[in-house]
Amino acid sequence: MISRTVQVPAGDAVLVGDLEVPERAGAVVLFAHGSGSSRHSPRNRMVAERLRGGGLGTLLIDLLTEAEEVRDRVTAELRFDIGLLGWRLTGALDWLLTEPATRDLPVALFGASTGAAAALVAAAEHPDGVLTVVSRGGRPDLAADALPEVRAPVLLLVGGHDPEVLRLNEAAARALHAPHELRIVSGASHLFEEPGTLEEVAETTRTWCLDRLAAAQQVTRGG
Repeated sequence: MISRTVQVPAGDAVLVGDLEVPERAGAVVLFAHGSGSSRHSPRNRMVAERLRGGGLGTLLIDLLTEAEEVRDRVTAELRFDIGLLGWRLTGALDWLLTEPATRDLPVALFGASTGAAAALVAAAEHPDGVLTVVSRGGRPDLAADALPEVRAPVLLLVGGHDPEVLRLNEAAARALHAPHELRIVSGASHLFEEPGTLEEVAETTRTWCLDRLAAAQQVTRGG
């Protein structure tokens, strides 16, 4: 089991992340947190723990530097800078694809809120380098022109009590050319705080990623 805090160069910034990779992991999931959150988000950390239980590595990373986080808490301007966040996440993806502990593993992207848009932008930048993208209560619509360029399968998870975000996800889904599914988590609001809803997200994400991994391995074997 690899478990360490890492520093990831991404353009002119150095990002801090928590990398955990179980032995014999089949893939690694790169997390992009939502607006106003961080890699310490209890919701994402719970999902990450469940994914590791299914044999998937995880990298939870802050897409803003410490100084930028302080600035953003006052102005809230950087959390919606999807170009910047997507560029930073692409840098983290590049790092995973070259880091000795993860370079042989397929990479999935998991984004919450505005992090989902950043994940889709990064997937569009790496059309052959991303296993899948999962959005939890995300704003995929903010990925805008990147949506038709995504080639990886996309899973959109939206709370049943989050009608505005559901509408935005439906619009984003229509712009996707890649295989995709939109699933509604019954009884969940935007933050999936209701009992059992986040657990459903974690289990659905784990199953989805493992199924995509199995399909990719079958293609590799020529099946």
